[in-house]
Amino acid sequence: MYIKRNISVNIIIRYSWKNLLFFLFYGTAVFAAYSFLGWTNLDIPFQPISVIGIAVAFYIGFKNSQSYDRFWEARKIWGGIVNYSRTWTNNVLSFVKNHPEAQRTLVYRHIAWITALRIQLRQPTSFSIKENRSVERLFDSHGERSPGCHNMQHLLSQSEIADLETRKNVATHLVKNQGLQLKTLLEAKKITEFDKQVLHANLEELYNLQGKCERIKNTPFPRQYAYFSTLFTWIFVLLLPFGLLSVFGEQLSQIHSLADIGLLVLIVFFSILISWIFVTMEKVGSNSEDPFEGRINDVPMTALCTTIEIDLRDMLDEKDLPEKTKPKHNILY
Repeated sequence: MYIKRNISVNIIIRYSWKNLLFFLFYGTAVFAAYSFLGWTNLDIPFQPISVIGIAVAFYIGFKNSQSYDRFWEARKIWGGIVNYSRTWTNNVLSFVKNHPEAQRTLVYRHIAWITALRIQLRQPTSFSIKENRSVERLFDSHGERSPGCHNMQHLLSQSEIADLETRKNVATHLVKNQGLQLKTLLEAKKITEFDKQVLHANLEELYNLQGKCERIKNTPFPRQYAYFSTLFTWIFVLLLPFGLLSVFGEQLSQIHSLADIGLLVLIVFFSILISWIFVTMEKVGSNSEDPFEGRINDVPMTALCTTIEIDLRDMLDEKDLPEKTKPKHNILY
């Protein structure tokens, strides 16, 4: 999640430089051919193109609205994970009395669960957005593209880690192991049946929250909206210079030498600006489709997980707590 009030020029350039170069050369070629080569039959009436532009703007607006809904739902789910993490720890400390080792194991395994869930959600899918190399290098700085049980060595026993490394869904098995330990504590009369039911209700809610995350992650944004939004946008920006010829045709016909190049530059600038605005609006929606991949508009899961770990270990009265996650390049992961 980008945390500065204004997006830096560096970020904008990383996203836009290829498109800006294309719009520059494409628009210049069209206008130069009209002015210097005399290809005056290139112009298209601007009215149909303006209708296309209005339709595309409405379509992009719908797509961006739905993409934001996916992000906001994901953020609310992780807000629920934060709240239920505190509830789980409070119940463990209240019900599992005079057994500090069991308390620590249950709380630490929960921290391992949020870590595993975060790593699983960060993995790219077949429908993930692929940006240019400079953007991908920026987002790879969180270092969590590869699945595995790393970062859990201090949270779980070696035998449990060895078992989890053979599992397909590590987060699911961690919650299962919590339930098995509760059963063991009940049999040892460390907790009552009522305590077990309350704690199991917490585990059920954690499964619900995990399932909601997986639903968003594994259900792509409807491809008919995503694909045709991009297609319609590019149809508009490719037709735009030809429509502008009919608007500025009289001025362009007066350009006969390099001395009159200033007017051509101004017209090319307007063409680039309009094209960049439409493509950027479309790209904002595309980059918000999956809110879990650690991109500029995504849920800052690493920061939330660190906050949860600090809170839970503080509830255990530990002193050596991790520091809060700091943003990288003004992006909070």
